[in-house]
Amino acid sequence: MCRRFKKVRRLIKSFILIDYKSGKSNLKGKDVLTMSEAKTKGEELKGRLFMEKKNMGLSKSEEYLEKADLFSEGYKSFINMCKTEREVYDTALSIAREKGYKAFDMSKEYKAGDKVYLGNCQKALILATFGKKPLLEGTRIVASHIDCPRIDLKPQPVFEKDEIAYFKTHYYGGIKKYQWPTLPLAIHGVVILNDGKTVDIRVGESECDPVFVISDILPHLAQEQMKRSAGEIIKGEELNVIIGGRPFKDDKVSEKVKLNILSILFEKYGIYEEDFVSAELSLVPAHKACDVGFDRALIGGYGHDDRCCAYPSLMAEVEAKEPTYTTICVLADKEEVGSDGRTGLNSKMLEFFIEDLAENAGVSYREVLRNSYCLSSDVGAAFDPTFPDCFEKNNSARINYGPIVTKYTGSRGKNGTNDAPAETVGFVRKILNDNDVQWQTGELGKVDLGGGGTVAKFVGALQVNTIDMGVPVLSMHSPFELISKSDLYETFRAYEAFLK
Repeated sequence: MCRRFKKVRRLIKSFILIDYKSGKSNLKGKDVLTMSEAKTKGEELKGRLFMEKKNMGLSKSEEYLEKADLFSEGYKSFINMCKTEREVYDTALSIAREKGYKAFDMSKEYKAGDKVYLGNCQKALILATFGKKPLLEGTRIVASHIDCPRIDLKPQPVFEKDEIAYFKTHYYGGIKKYQWPTLPLAIHGVVILNDGKTVDIRVGESECDPVFVISDILPHLAQEQMKRSAGEIIKGEELNVIIGGRPFKDDKVSEKVKLNILSILFEKYGIYEEDFVSAELSLVPAHKACDVGFDRALIGGYGHDDRCCAYPSLMAEVEAKEPTYTTICVLADKEEVGSDGRTGLNSKMLEFFIEDLAENAGVSYREVLRNSYCLSSDVGAAFDPTFPDCFEKNNSARINYGPIVTKYTGSRGKNGTNDAPAETVGFVRKILNDNDVQWQTGELGKVDLGGGGTVAKFVGALQVNTIDMGVPVLSMHSPFELISKSDLYETFRAYEAFLK
């Protein structure tokens, strides 16, 4: 029997010796414990044995909260600039280059502290800092996704109906379609012209810009609409975006409003209608990230999932100097639609990069993978007191309690999960505790109700020791999600400790 358990058992036995009516011991020769003393001992034992966390507004100092607020200002600027994965890529690469990152070159030899990057179609990015230990001993990876639920344009989007011009759309990722009508929208993206030239488009963010909108029917006439199920209050083919209403002045042509819009686009960008076929244009909320609440404890904005994890991952990586192990930050695309395609983590993107690193170092890349650890840095659902029936409270994460360590994701019996081994959980847990990082556990809703996936299972499939960890989010996948400033900053501290 271990020494610690014997000590606990003796302590428990001392409680049993009390006569709770008199407050005295019934056995001669034993120390008498009063009820108040027994309660104190019980509280002490509870403090040792129970897993209890405090709201960081109580457990952290004012100096800490000021640091969290300052870190959050940088984050708000980041997500205001970055509403598509291409914009995240451009901004992250710019930050990395300022910190000394160079394009990875197989012909070069690298030493501890050297920083390299590898881009993928301007939509996914890998950053790495070489560590002091040999690459064969493994790497430390943080893997985030930088795509978000949104509304994309179809390849032939422009049409006119009853003298109003529209964009025809196809939504991307898991959205509640009814949340998007009547919302001011901005257009972000690129158009590849017939001559190969790339035209960048970003309209709706400046005060002088127009915005775009999906209309909805007034409640006075919505009797039939309100009979629909929630998932069909607005149908996918009804997500038509209004882009104009003024006709081209020529009585001899039809579709005058569409013609007027195309003439404006041609004059401003040199775009023909056929150019939309080779375009990536998205409709995103036009609003800016902002503080929420009288105490400014929360941040509201579009795209917290998963940029509130991508940003601290990026910051932790670029601040790494000469880490013990080689560090890798992955900013991937396509997670919201299954991580497939060239820029998603279900591709060979990460595997090939580590294989190139290993070949450059003259070691087995498979051994490097087996010795590596990864944080799938993705968000989790925060307990929402307005909708408590969706959660099993004892295993739900809470706002202001730190990043969520999620052993498994998946749904309906852990289907589609990574389910990190206990050894991996213990490894990460020790790092967090040793570095005084406050953390919590959580899962995405009740067993038969919730569920969801991350990139963890794709990294785990490479034989990398992988677990999910990220920021708790309220109103996830909505056009205006909510996170805590303290959770954001503590997640950065967690990633920083892991990469060290």
